[in-house]
Amino acid sequence: MKDLVLVIGTLDTKGPEVAYVRDKLKEYGLNPYVIDVGILGEPIGITPDFSKAQLAQFGGTTIEKVQNAGSRGLAVEQMREFVIKKVSEMVANKEVIGGIGLGGAEGGVMTAAALMALPIGAPKIVISPIASGKHEFAPLVGTTDMMTMHSIVDILGLNDISKTIFDNAAAAVYGMIQKGHQLAKPKPGTKAVAVTMLGNTNTAITAMQPLMKEAGYELVVFHANGVGGPAMEELAQAGQFVGIIDFTTNEMAANMFGGIHVANENRLKVAGRLGLPQVVVPGCVDFIVFHAHTVPAELKDRPLYNHNPEYWLVRLDGEEMEKLAKKFADSLNESKGAVKVAIPTKGISIPNKVGGVFFDPAADKKFMDQMQNDLKDDIEVESFEMHVNDAQFGIAVGKLFIDMMNKEKK
Repeated sequence: MKDLVLVIGTLDTKGPEVAYVRDKLKEYGLNPYVIDVGILGEPIGITPDFSKAQLAQFGGTTIEKVQNAGSRGLAVEQMREFVIKKVSEMVANKEVIGGIGLGGAEGGVMTAAALMALPIGAPKIVISPIASGKHEFAPLVGTTDMMTMHSIVDILGLNDISKTIFDNAAAAVYGMIQKGHQLAKPKPGTKAVAVTMLGNTNTAITAMQPLMKEAGYELVVFHANGVGGPAMEELAQAGQFVGIIDFTTNEMAANMFGGIHVANENRLKVAGRLGLPQVVVPGCVDFIVFHAHTVPAELKDRPLYNHNPEYWLVRLDGEEMEKLAKKFADSLNESKGAVKVAIPTKGISIPNKVGGVFFDPAADKKFMDQMQNDLKDDIEVESFEMHVNDAQFGIAVGKLFIDMMNKEKK
């Protein structure tokens, strides 16, 4: 089996809809492969290529045991684990070139989780009514290039609206297969460098780009919003970068104190474990981020910053900054490669400057002192009399990285 386009759904409730998408893909000359992640009833109007019983068996159990897991949530959790494992194996065997998932709440998160195993550039679309509103998009997208299509109507029945959505999803997959491409390994001589950024550090990173380009480096910028950092580190593990400038480490603050920029527990550790050269800046570690008007009551007496109509920033206090510094240093201390830390002494976010609502030199000093106290002796720390978002600071950090790389060559 090769060049398969997966169509994944709960066939006991979405059989006719999955069959429609399957047949539309066949019309385009593609080779669809249907996986059933249903749990209770039998497939409606369709015979899967890989049944729910086979999926349970693949996972090391039986569908009967899954059905009697104790709750629907536990059963869904098991089937999600099994379909991720199945699709991952198919991807590893180079059998899959794309996929479409259809589902409501449970089906949407199961099918999306499986499609996340497809490589970047392979078309992957999840169609669901929960791809909308105030629902969390993390379960539908993860750190991948997933396309989400709001089904508008629930996925129950074929009508002019649902068929339009399904037709366009199939056409999108066909178009991407015909004209798109998967992410390739870096070409010999390519020197891509990952860098993290938020709006609070945009000016500095923009100023850094020409310098890096002149030195032969291509900056690949990641938005440090809870997804960007982990995505960067996954791509680092895949061999995409020669080094990292972790300029905006706000996700570390979120990991400890909450908000919407929470990343994973490996944040700030991956590059070091890989031995990649890195320059790290405590950019934006002075705040956590919330959706507008959702700041918890216990934090509303803190200094707040209206970043834009959608997001509010909440200042961390000195005690929190000190605790964060310990975690920051412990993470960097795992590094096997060259590491330098660059500290801007005139503020680490836009509202953190003289006259700004986050200006708190005492709290920032607690972070800097604790971090330097806990860092290994071989991790160099250099201070700059600049603000984190100064163009000149971006250039200074770029030069620091280039000098580090030049020394690595010797």
